[in-house]
Amino acid sequence: MGVGIDLLEITRLEEALERRPGLADRLFTDGERAYAEGKARPGQHLAARFCAKEAVAKALRLEAWNHHDIEVVGEGAGIAIALHGVLAERPVDVEISLTHSRDTAGAVALVSAR
Repeated sequence: MGVGIDLLEITRLEEALERRPGLADRLFTDGERAYAEGKARPGQHLAARFCAKEAVAKALRLEAWNHHDIEVVGEGAGIAIALHGVLAERPVDVEISLTHSRDTAGAVALVSAR
């Protein structure tokens, strides 16, 4: 059905989260924030998850959507996407790949019909 990719400079997200304290709540689920908080550099992991959400939205060709409706769950080889809200009604499978370096985070999403 679709492929999506997204890249982000990690410091851009870290600076935005610092400037706007409520932004993390708006962009990430409780689980995503809890996962990142346990890491040495939370912004690096949140940036990768942000890229994943954007990549999935692009693969689904969404124009308007809620960041909480696309959730990154698990970690390492067990990472997956959980769709919530109206997106959960779509009969699709989502594959995701995340990456990050010290400076940049990225994700690629592949969406296929069930």
